[in-house]
Amino acid sequence: MKKVLLALVLILCAIATGNAQTIRNTSNSAIATIDDKGNVRNTSNSIIAKIDSKGVIRDKSNRMLGKIESDGRIRDKNNSCLGKIESDGKVRDCNNHLIGKVESDGTVRDSNNHKIGSAKGVPQQYAALFFFFDLF
Repeated sequence: MKKVLLALVLILCAIATGNAQTIRNTSNSAIATIDDKGNVRNTSNSIIAKIDSKGVIRDKSNRMLGKIESDGRIRDKNNSCLGKIESDGKVRDCNNHLIGKVESDGTVRDSNNHKIGSAKGVPQQYAALFFFFDLF
């Protein structure tokens, strides 16, 4: 009976976290996850933010933190420009200066092409939000 219960718990945990993608720092340590519902969780598995289907980013208290617009622009809660995420993964500030890139394999690089983390399987714009814009 204990083996059956343990197997059931492991299956339920896999289902609960199976769609979560991990964001890692340069040491390859997990620093956050983002699931298929847009929940951003810290290493304690607490929700710290949520990104909805319209690109609105909210904190755990449902307060708006910012927004990803359809053209890739990132705005804060006051509608001020923070930057832009281009379709090729390049991340620019509001003056069009390159500040980094999220490669198609999830590797995140700064403007000097140094690896600063990874986010394999995480949509590029979400990874860019985490590494380049202070919205979480």
